[in-house]
Amino acid sequence: MQRLCQRGVDLGQGDPVGPACREKGSPRGRFAAYSESNHPPWREVRVSSVGPSRPACVVSIVDDDAAVREALSSLLRSVGREVRTFASASEFLAAARPPVPACIVLDVSLDGESGLELQETLNRRGDSRPIVFMTGHGDIPMSVRAMKAGAVEFLAKPFRDQELLDAVDLALERDALQLQERTQLGEWRRRIATLSPREREVMERVVRGMLNKKIAAELSIAEITVKVHRRHVMDKMGAQSLADLVRMVDRAEPGLAGGKDHGRAPD
Repeated sequence: MQRLCQRGVDLGQGDPVGPACREKGSPRGRFAAYSESNHPPWREVRVSSVGPSRPACVVSIVDDDAAVREALSSLLRSVGREVRTFASASEFLAAARPPVPACIVLDVSLDGESGLELQETLNRRGDSRPIVFMTGHGDIPMSVRAMKAGAVEFLAKPFRDQELLDAVDLALERDALQLQERTQLGEWRRRIATLSPREREVMERVVRGMLNKKIAAELSIAEITVKVHRRHVMDKMGAQSLADLVRMVDRAEPGLAGGKDHGRAPD
């Protein structure tokens, strides 16, 4: 465990931020100056690595409170994370998605489009970046709604540094896996696109379990020609076995390999 000693000023100390750290009379609990009389001046945060040794990842913070954005970005940068901050949902949506594993730390109660509405917009766009929600007044139905829509965590303020860091780590790990899967699917689809029309016809029937003889009869070609096309398909797809080919096609074009008939022509 590595110790990061730093005087805190706003959000996310080793101890939770309590009422003494908030501006008096603020309806949203904005974070004010650090109170040494109520909180210890040093914090201990568990991190696996800091600085350049971390893999490239981006954490986007979306919160309409500048003080909160600054405090959160300071915390995340202290453990080697690249951080981008946004004051509104529209500002975030206008930015390009990073080409590396990424996640979103999102306040529920944004001015304008709320955090939950932003989550819905991202889902409609097919943007699956994991979200860590923050709220000062969340309830159980709200958290259930967010989690069902794919949120990684729903943190109620006040929360500890480590709770946020752990949630961000989990979110980035999840997106790294999703990015790897998206990259692999894109490569398989690129390979499928290199097939000739006849090779694709043969491939579609092979992954359904049709025998070479039946494929030849259905396509009105010689069985030896089917074997040649089949070999070309295996080579272009980089498949080592029929099982490999079925897995690739089933993931790249779901449903295409679902109707195995082992010799029976499709209806």
